[in-house]
Amino acid sequence: MALTKPRIIELLLITTVPVMFLAAQGVPDLWLVVTTTIGGYLSAGGANALNMYIDRDIDALMDRTSQRPLVTGMVSPRECLAFGIALGVISTVWFGLFVNWLSAALALGALLFYVVVYTMLLKRRTSQNIVWGGIAGCMPVLIGWSAVTNSMSWAAVILFAVIFFWTPPHYWPLSMKVKEDYARVGVPMLPVVASNQVVARQIVVYSWVMVGVSLLLTPLGYTGWFYTLVAVLTGGFWLWEAHGLQNRAKAGVTGVKLKEMRLFHWSITYVSLLFVAVAVDPFLR
Repeated sequence: MALTKPRIIELLLITTVPVMFLAAQGVPDLWLVVTTTIGGYLSAGGANALNMYIDRDIDALMDRTSQRPLVTGMVSPRECLAFGIALGVISTVWFGLFVNWLSAALALGALLFYVVVYTMLLKRRTSQNIVWGGIAGCMPVLIGWSAVTNSMSWAAVILFAVIFFWTPPHYWPLSMKVKEDYARVGVPMLPVVASNQVVARQIVVYSWVMVGVSLLLTPLGYTGWFYTLVAVLTGGFWLWEAHGLQNRAKAGVTGVKLKEMRLFHWSITYVSLLFVAVAVDPFLR
């Protein structure tokens, strides 16, 4: 269970299942929801296990990751590698047999993108790692839509974009909190290589774009008043928190807490509420 990082997978499933309700414009086939959820957990769990295998050297040096199974010796690197590959293969076959092969291809693409592009190529080389590596975390939206329709649509693309622009301002506040960890192992997360003021400004820019993109669903006819109300209220509070973080970073007064984790915790609540609204909206139109 620890190798699959279940707390991260919770967020992925929060963006998968509600999209299935929007795609079905009501209640999707419940067996399809179950099979998609199982396949999604297996695929993401395999990607997370492979991530731990590749990052086992730096995980041992970071306080935040020092209790992971490979670091403590609970699991050997060889066992972890075999486990991750097995989950990747099983999840792809599972999706193909019980959902559809488009969803299988998207899930496999997300796994490979996270492991190869983010973990192996971007994470240790560029401060834009989480920006482009976050594409893997956007894929569950497409998987949820394709599971129901076996196709794509602009609604799925818009929600993909919401998660794309949500990921950096979601993760950067956490990176600000633990930047000493990343600096110690040479991972150039943006807060490591840039000042708090620069990071906070980037968070504000991405936040405004994210909220703007989230409001595109309604004028294009995919959602109604309920989703719009939730998107405006939750997005407005997000922007309030983002600008608050920027103001505290600008002040830069010694002894004044940055309170960066307020935005991190709110970001999880925001994406949860927004996607619940995605699921509920079809019933109120």
